[in-house]
Amino acid sequence: MPRKKGMTMAVRPDYPLITQRLLLRPFTRGDVDAVFAYRGREDVARYLFDQPLSRDECALAIQQRTSQTGLAEEGDRMVLAVETLDQGDLVGEVSLIWRSVEARQGELGWIFHPSFHGRGYATEATNALLDLGFGPADLHRIYARCDARNDGSWRLMERLGMRREAHFRQHALFKGEWDEEFYYAILRDEWLARRHAEPSL
Repeated sequence: MPRKKGMTMAVRPDYPLITQRLLLRPFTRGDVDAVFAYRGREDVARYLFDQPLSRDECALAIQQRTSQTGLAEEGDRMVLAVETLDQGDLVGEVSLIWRSVEARQGELGWIFHPSFHGRGYATEATNALLDLGFGPADLHRIYARCDARNDGSWRLMERLGMRREAHFRQHALFKGEWDEEFYYAILRDEWLARRHAEPSL
């Protein structure tokens, strides 16, 4: 059946996705302890909507994530565990949410264990999801957002070639205080030009 105008192809990748140093795969029940090691931390939860998760809450979250492996309709999300190829350490997670069918929009997200910060893993893993979003998923625009105080996240967005499109000041209450949020985005044509210019990304 021909694809309707404005519709994005359903995407169900062949897992795992392999990058230079990482393996991206669906979550399994055996990941509970590794996820609790970072989602249970105060410093990780600081800029997330969730509070630090208990081990039982991590188990429930992973139960949901085991089925979040493809994009078939608006609102679907793909949430993947990120492992190192050499040691098999689960270092974090990345996500791609299909936000709009008509406008071909997606949202990128990530959470990484602080012990693995500074090694380029987040950049490498999110690059792989941008390739997926702008390749097989045929998205037109992918955006990401973060608390304005979260330097690590907005600097990652800039490393990905995303531009800051908005700075919302005191626009919502977040954990009892007014928050400030940055929105960054990149268009498909911009991403393809970047990949062509820097094939080693």
